Amino acid sequence: MSAAGHAHPPPPVQERPSFGERMREFPWWAVIMVAGIVAAFGFMLGDQNYRDVLRFLIVPESTVEIGLGVVIKTGLMVTLYVTIVSYTFALILGLILGIMRVSKNPVPFHVSTLYVELMRGVPMLALVLWIGFVMAPLIREASGGRISFSSIQGAILGLSLGYAAYLAEVYRSGIEGIAHGQMEAARSLGMSYRQAMNHVILPQAVRRVVPPLANDFVALLKDSSLVSVLAVAELLQSSRLYVSRTFRAFEGYNSMALVYLVLTLFFIILVRILEKRWRARV
Repeated sequence: MSAAGHAHPPPPVQERPSFGERMREFPWWAVIMVAGIVAAFGFMLGDQNYRDVLRFLIVPESTVEIGLGVVIKTGLMVTLYVTIVSYTFALILGLILGIMRVSKNPVPFHVSTLYVELMRGVPMLALVLWIGFVMAPLIREASGGRISFSSIQGAILGLSLGYAAYLAEVYRSGIEGIAHGQMEAARSLGMSYRQAMNHVILPQAVRRVVPPLANDFVALLKDSSLVSVLAVAELLQSSRLYVSRTFRAFEGYNSMALVYLVLTLFFIILVRILEKRWRARV
């Protein structure tokens, strides 16, 4: 047979995207939002009242103890602290619950399902209030005062328990998205169920669920404002305090909304970049 018979067919010619398609793919929404934020910050920095409230929210003089003698500034730092710590605990508990949700053992399956359905059926605000004003006092009384929760610790506990239920479903969908044949192949090689889950299934499932997990982080960042009901001095509570002192609600709440918008936009952009990289690797 001639060499021509073994020649590979030429690769298909990819059509160049049209102008309309390129305009649709370009993130105009991000450009407009960033331009609006920059313009808003420029206006605020030129106004003394806005400068005062931004300083109060971002670099305040007041501090709060978060436990073990550690002290951080209120406002922005408390919001980031509550978000990161709550999300870390929710990731760990959600992973445990997600594995239990796919277990063939009926006990962990039904226990985890009960937890997930119960937590998802309760509004996050109601859960935070229940933890702060019902559960925390009960634990303190039952322990004779030896175990007590501060407001910020109760807020973190409430957000962690609530979001763990949502993250458990993300983990479950990722695990169930892996072909069943991979578990069977791992078991046929002599692996136990736990070994197959740890070394074969979970590494692939975690790669699949990173983008939705990152989106839930952004959602938790916004829901961290709910802990203001426990008098935790995060952004929303700090802006309320500023308004109560100065009676400048317009500047106070506008500045708070802008800071939240900057935070969420920053993490949304990171999530989009992460999604593109993960989509190319998975």
